[in-house]
Amino acid sequence: MGASHGHALHYHGHSPVHRLPAHTKIVALLVFVLAVVATPRTTFWPYAAHLLALLAVVRISRVPFSYLAKRLVVEIPFVVFALLMPVIATGPRVEVGPLRLSEAGLWGAWALLVKGTLGVLASLLLAATTEPRDIIAGFERLRLPQPLVQIMSFMIRYLEVVTGELNRMRIARASRGFQARSIRQWPALGATLGALFIRSYERGERVHLAMLSRGYAGRMPTLHALTATRAQWAVSGILPIAAVVVCLGGMVGT
Repeated sequence: MGASHGHALHYHGHSPVHRLPAHTKIVALLVFVLAVVATPRTTFWPYAAHLLALLAVVRISRVPFSYLAKRLVVEIPFVVFALLMPVIATGPRVEVGPLRLSEAGLWGAWALLVKGTLGVLASLLLAATTEPRDIIAGFERLRLPQPLVQIMSFMIRYLEVVTGELNRMRIARASRGFQARSIRQWPALGATLGALFIRSYERGERVHLAMLSRGYAGRMPTLHALTATRAQWAVSGILPIAAVVVCLGGMVGT
């Protein structure tokens, strides 16, 4: 239970961004994303300013941009949907080469792509500069409801355990000559998922009983309470405050 899991996104470092308390970075991310979402989609320069400010923080964090770019693939479903919006949306049409695309769909696709990319990049930066257990402690410090904190905590701790179990089951199937090449193999895959659910549920019951026997009462013990100085809050607020100023500037310019 004391081991740390979920380091796939974390990039070890000792930059000023890494050293900031987790709860200050969570608040900064939330304000930054809200400012980006509130920025009018009909003005373009504010988004360039948001991107430059975010890239400056990436530079200070010393996290390679290629490290973050590889993990931007999580945005692919949104990109696909954005590409479809000009085609399937209704309203006035404009000619773009040989295509007649919806004007409202084009604006919607632009807003989804730029706002989604900035939000995902900022979230990846938070994950890359903050240990998963510190993020959970940050949410707890911000008074997030305890049931949600505990759910996220156990998800992080046991995601690798469940993934490892699924990998062992896959190897066991492959060693018996199983290959999922057609729809006829779907029942076997369904049985695998069912067995994984049962094993995970039983493991959860055993872990819960073990925790209760050790005095668990609905809250994990805190070894080091998170604190932040005024200077740390001020440093964390540079990016979100800049984003709010840019957002207001974009609103005035419309």
